[in-house]
Amino acid sequence: LSKVRFKLPVFFLLTIALVVISILTFKIPSSEPEDLTDYTMDEVIESDLPVVNEVTTIINPYLDQSVTIKKGYYDPAADEDSQVSSIVKHDNTYIQNTGIDYVGNNTFDVVSILNGIVINVNDDEELGKSVEIKHDNGIISIYQSLSEVYVTKDTVVTQGLVIGKSGENKLDKDLGNHLHFEIYDNGQSVNPLNYLNTQITL
Repeated sequence: LSKVRFKLPVFFLLTIALVVISILTFKIPSSEPEDLTDYTMDEVIESDLPVVNEVTTIINPYLDQSVTIKKGYYDPAADEDSQVSSIVKHDNTYIQNTGIDYVGNNTFDVVSILNGIVINVNDDEELGKSVEIKHDNGIISIYQSLSEVYVTKDTVVTQGLVIGKSGENKLDKDLGNHLHFEIYDNGQSVNPLNYLNTQITL
């Protein structure tokens, strides 16, 4: 009988201790979701997400639909008639045309063919006012024979922004009011007609 009395309190104390431990270690489920903000942001920042390339169409350097081509780009692979018509004569010197000359009955707005940044604005005695714009993918567009210029160096331009107006210059004075337009692709002069109104991936 004395042994039973001794073991009963010990058993009772052990039972209470187990109940207390169970209560302390039991976690009540929360009704609110666990905050995964930090984890999610870390995953997004650290993961290499693919870059989505933007496809856009290169537009003409003018808005007036009555504008036409007066003198084309000199292409060594073109037929003889095309080559002759794309020669510029100045002071008894014959120069291969490195761009396209657009003419209009009236002075017309000149626009940027793509988004870009103006890298040069110049006023040359022979070529008139000019604007040079750098675009993505190594493309540079040049707009010469301008009567007015609305941008300055380092101006960020959007596609279709009016950057100036057509005008005259001494090099092509026979053309009268016109725009001389050139495109360079990775430093090489190219025929603008192969680029205008075509899609490009930026």
